[in-house]
Amino acid sequence: MASVGLLFVGAVLFMNGMMLLGKVDARSAAVFNLFVGALQVLTPTYLIFIANNEPRAILAASGIYLFGFTYLYVGIGILAVLDTTGVGYYSLFVAIVALGYSFINFHILKDSPFGVIWLYWAFLWFLFFLLLGLKKSSLTVYTGWVTAIEGWVTGVIPAALLLGGYWTHPTETAIALGAFAVVVFGALWPLTRATRHPSPTAPSAGLSTST
Repeated sequence: MASVGLLFVGAVLFMNGMMLLGKVDARSAAVFNLFVGALQVLTPTYLIFIANNEPRAILAASGIYLFGFTYLYVGIGILAVLDTTGVGYYSLFVAIVALGYSFINFHILKDSPFGVIWLYWAFLWFLFFLLLGLKKSSLTVYTGWVTAIEGWVTGVIPAALLLGGYWTHPTETAIALGAFAVVVFGALWPLTRATRHPSPTAPSAGLSTST
């Protein structure tokens, strides 16, 4: 069940990335955020309910709430035209807690690929904090691309492999994920430089952080 939820996490991250890049209307994306947010709250609740007080099962399910509440917050915030600082500072909380879940996956659950994936999420939610909490609108395009890419790398592809029974070779997978993040997100930084330094006569690219 968690793998199905992960698939739709990938979908909503891709959708939100496209929204930040100006390809998807914000209110349209907000509705999908509500759908996935509701799923990401119901799923861990069910998993915890059937866990029979097994600490590791409860631990593994608990982190899903972080994202469910994010998507609900984003969806409601867009539709209600709320200021973004609330979801921005909540994103800082998620980024910090995600580091803890990364440690747990590496050292307690012995799941190194998801240890790396939690680092991906910590980085992305820190970008959300900078963009939405601190209003660093110059990061809109960079964050949009990182969000869209993470939708596939941390959501859709792992979910498909897990559902198909092909999630194997954990050490090699973790190394590949780490190398991909360093190369791709590092390369994106100079590639999106122009959008962070618009010319005086041209409008800044990307959506306003008010969305």
